[in-house]
Amino acid sequence: MWIITVYSKENTTLFEFDTEEEARNAFKKMAGNKILSEIVYFNDPCFTKITV
Repeated sequence: MWIITVYSKENTTLFEFDTEEEARNAFKKMAGNKILSEIVYFNDPCFTKITV
Protein backbone atom coordinates (compact mmCIF):
# COMPACT_ATOMS: atom_id res chain seq x y z
CA MET A 1 0.00 0.00 0.00
CA TRP A 2 1.17 3.51 -0.79
CA ILE A 3 0.16 6.66 1.08
CA ILE A 4 0.53 10.31 0.10
CA THR A 5 0.36 12.72 3.02
CA VAL A 6 -0.36 16.34 2.05
CA TYR A 7 0.19 19.10 4.60
CA SER A 8 -1.39 22.55 4.56
CA LYS A 9 -1.73 25.25 7.20
CA GLU A 10 -5.15 23.99 8.24
CA ASN A 11 -5.29 20.32 7.25
CA THR A 12 -3.36 17.11 6.85
CA THR A 13 -4.84 14.82 4.20
CA LEU A 14 -3.96 11.19 3.42
CA PHE A 15 -4.51 9.49 0.07
CA GLU A 16 -4.20 5.69 -0.22
CA PHE A 17 -3.10 3.80 -3.35
CA ASP A 18 -2.72 0.10 -4.15
CA THR A 19 0.20 0.42 -6.55
CA GLU A 20 3.39 2.45 -6.61
CA GLU A 21 2.72 3.58 -10.17
CA GLU A 22 -0.64 5.18 -9.43
CA ALA A 23 0.74 6.78 -6.26
CA ARG A 24 3.71 8.31 -8.08
CA ASN A 25 1.47 9.64 -10.87
CA ALA A 26 -0.83 11.31 -8.34
CA PHE A 27 2.17 12.60 -6.36
CA LYS A 28 3.47 14.46 -9.42
CA LYS A 29 0.12 16.22 -9.88
CA MET A 30 -0.32 17.32 -6.24
CA ALA A 31 0.85 20.73 -5.09
CA GLY A 32 2.19 21.71 -1.69
CA ASN A 33 4.14 19.91 0.99
CA LYS A 34 3.74 16.16 0.55
CA ILE A 35 5.30 12.83 1.48
CA LEU A 36 5.04 9.53 -0.39
CA SER A 37 5.29 6.45 1.85
CA GLU A 38 5.14 2.71 1.30
CA ILE A 39 3.30 0.81 4.03
CA VAL A 40 4.48 -2.75 4.65
CA TYR A 41 2.50 -5.10 6.87
CA PHE A 42 4.79 -7.66 8.49
CA ASN A 43 1.90 -10.04 9.12
CA ASP A 44 1.68 -10.53 5.35
CA PRO A 45 2.36 -14.24 4.56
CA CYS A 46 5.37 -13.43 2.39
CA PHE A 47 7.15 -12.13 5.53
CA THR A 48 6.20 -14.97 7.86
CA LYS A 49 7.74 -17.93 6.02
CA ILE A 50 10.24 -19.74 8.19
CA THR A 51 13.07 -21.59 6.47
CA VAL A 52 15.32 -23.93 8.36
